[in-house]
Amino acid sequence: MRYPDGGGLTAKQRARREQVRFQAAELFAQGVAPPQVARRLRVSRKSAYAWHARWREAGVQALRSKGPSGRPSRMKPDWRDWLAAELEKGPAAHGWVEDQRWTLARVATVIARRFHVRFSPAQTWRILRQMGFTVQVPARRAAERDEEAVATWIKETWPRVGKTVRDRGAWLCFADEAGQLLRPPKARTWSRRGHTPRVTVRAAGSGRISMAGLVCRRPGGRTRLIFRMLAHHGRKGEKKGFREKDFAALLDAAHQQLGGPIVLVWDNYTHHVDAAMRELIAARQWLTVFRFPSYAPDLNPAEGVWAHVKHSLANLAPCTIDELAALTRTRLKRLQYRPDVLRPDSSQTCHDVTPNRKPQ
Repeated sequence: MRYPDGGGLTAKQRARREQVRFQAAELFAQGVAPPQVARRLRVSRKSAYAWHARWREAGVQALRSKGPSGRPSRMKPDWRDWLAAELEKGPAAHGWVEDQRWTLARVATVIARRFHVRFSPAQTWRILRQMGFTVQVPARRAAERDEEAVATWIKETWPRVGKTVRDRGAWLCFADEAGQLLRPPKARTWSRRGHTPRVTVRAAGSGRISMAGLVCRRPGGRTRLIFRMLAHHGRKGEKKGFREKDFAALLDAAHQQLGGPIVLVWDNYTHHVDAAMRELIAARQWLTVFRFPSYAPDLNPAEGVWAHVKHSLANLAPCTIDELAALTRTRLKRLQYRPDVLRPDSSQTCHDVTPNRKPQ
């Protein structure tokens, strides 16, 4: 790794560069030649010879960092703290309501409005990088989402879910549904530079597949995936999706396979909360149901299953609904043997059900 001799480095980078110079001084003291030092420390020979000359003249102290070179930055440290807080508020807070993108021009305008200093796009990019900001694709979140309700659910309801699981020795099951049309999602692929790759898809025709699944966990046990699928061909009178009896049949099958009581957590979909579903739930003594707050799919680990399946179907060639259903069923069966996908790193609230442990 080559360390530049010019400015533009952060304090952490300068300290790291200084540490490399000290390592070079230790090697010089052992009689190692500059070319060998350059090879060991992965720096240029020019830098190694320059460090050797300075070390021979004034010792190790000559290799200490002198701080940033050039003129001091006009972007003061307290300005950076203020800018970071403003960027977190989003562009709408500063008058850009047509979209929610931070561009270099907009960031430079925000700085100029507050401190009356105008930075070029290159300078703004460097400032943002030094502040730890990078260009990223945002995650979508529903405008109707109530963050206070989500926080309350995490603090109050989720501990009750865990307590119920422990007290009843039950399986904790997360339920979710998804669908897939014949037109597949897009994914990156290799192509000659300047030539956009094309994927031929069906522009006409109807039909879709519906999927319903349970991600089932129990402390000390293997995570299980239990699913059902429906194929809708667009025919008259054909069932288009899962209804209350279908969900009840899926839960009965899960109860039989798991061999124990179930604590179910799912969303507020219409067929989950209507009178027919409530009646079916009440008739099953082994079933306890909790519901996620509205517009909070990030709390449901089952969402990751559908994301993984749809990613595997990207750029799919034209096929019939039956072929799509067969491919999707194969992908789901493979996931049943992928605990790393079914039980990802427990960085989110509902990804861990360890006994006597509250959500983080």
